[in-house]
Amino acid sequence: MINYFNEDTKIPKFKRRLYSNWIKSIVNKYGYKLGEINYIFCSDKYILEINRQYLNHDYFTDIITFNYNNDKLISSDIYISIDTVAKNAEYYNVKFENELNRVMIHGILHLLGFDDKSEDEKIVMRNKEDEALDFLSSLNQ
Repeated sequence: MINYFNEDTKIPKFKRRLYSNWIKSIVNKYGYKLGEINYIFCSDKYILEINRQYLNHDYFTDIITFNYNNDKLISSDIYISIDTVAKNAEYYNVKFENELNRVMIHGILHLLGFDDKSEDEKIVMRNKEDEALDFLSSLNQ
């Protein structure tokens, strides 16, 4: 089950059923099962507080993914800063929706075991994001 919540910002407009099916398909593709995923859309201020309180990090970020996986059952609270997504969309000269989609699937890919700490891992992560975004595009036609 995928839930969408907000804290001190609005939930962005997107087709929730389509996105939920997309995410479930990606999870299944990698041999996992969908547990409970909670997307919490928030502001920079809110995500900074989450980052400080739970991770001891004192900086803004676009996404924080809390991994509650149990073996092959994927569960998480995924916090996404709408403010940072908007800034990144402008910086990378892409539509807000495209950047939001990339961030949303990025969190899921972390839960599926992909990382982005090294340069090689970043390349793999970007390729997996692109594959997932292409799949979303095909579903949305």
